Amino acid sequence: MSGKQMIEKQMTNKVAVITGGTSGIGFACACRFAEEGAKLVLADLFEDKGAESVARLQADYGAEAIFVQTDVTSESAVEALGAATLAKFGRVDSVVAAAGIASGSVTPGAVVDPNADPEAGHVINKPLSNWLKVLEVNLTGVMLTNKVMARLMIEGGVKGTIVNIASVAARRPLVGAADYCVSKAGVEMLTKVLSLELMPHEIRVNSIGPGFVETPMTANLRSDNEGNMMAMSMTPMARYGKPAEIANTALFLSTDASSYYAGQILFPAGGMFTS
Repeated sequence: MSGKQMIEKQMTNKVAVITGGTSGIGFACACRFAEEGAKLVLADLFEDKGAESVARLQADYGAEAIFVQTDVTSESAVEALGAATLAKFGRVDSVVAAAGIASGSVTPGAVVDPNADPEAGHVINKPLSNWLKVLEVNLTGVMLTNKVMARLMIEGGVKGTIVNIASVAARRPLVGAADYCVSKAGVEMLTKVLSLELMPHEIRVNSIGPGFVETPMTANLRSDNEGNMMAMSMTPMARYGKPAEIANTALFLSTDASSYYAGQILFPAGGMFTS
């Protein structure tokens, strides 16, 4: 072959399902996977953003992509997501479980109200409904996504990958954000257990623990002087991460480049210590 040899893209003909796929880290993963030739299924709650995201992937990358409106806390909705994926593409090769919500006064993505009681988010003051909602989306939603998609991989004989988006908060306690921290710690342990359970099927499960990242979830934090100073004081690199930097990590864990990784959590967190 004359000239530069054609380099095969890392995810050519791979089908990737991404929850929380229309914004932030989820959409960054969709873009990065599209660059590498993946066929994409974006799952999220908001239909208008879904159509817009698919259009962008098609225009910018020529990607084959569909959107499926999905509430990850509903097992039947996640099963419908799996059915739609099979109907369109016939298989599932890769999953990124990025759907999540934030809670607490110092958690990435929280709304910073300067007039709020600084102890309102403490465990002794927080309503049970807040606790349950965060765990339902951030932990149960990840579990259901993993459960349904892993079953489809096994039934299809696919040696697939699953990447769960956790957080540095899985390891770093944050005052006022117990629900968020516990949910993300749960994602890390869920990843380890599922990794062992799915290893006989040659399905690799790993997770990512981002630090503070420039996404819509951190917009209020970044615009608040005190919140911004807090975030940067925790981050040795003294900057926010880019969604693409997290997406690069997800790509690594979704390809053969990480073939000896299973049950691990990687921390793209600007040098923040997690032990």
